[in-house]
Amino acid sequence: MDQAAAEALKGALAVIGYGLAAIGPGLGIGVLAGNAVQAMARQPEAAGMVRTTMFLGIAFTEALALIGFVLFFLA
Repeated sequence: MDQAAAEALKGALAVIGYGLAAIGPGLGIGVLAGNAVQAMARQPEAAGMVRTTMFLGIAFTEALALIGFVLFFLA
């Protein structure tokens, strides 16, 4: 295998790896938002606290996707 083919394979595997790494945070944000909506529907008076906690959870979950994105460029 020559150098160009090895670099192309490395790039393709990095793209596939980032795609797989984005699945987890995507599912996590979906579950988090769905549960937050259910909590706000059950207790509307606690909506402000639930929303704040939801956004913190989204930020931490999104950090995982950003780490995967940075690793994609480092590969």
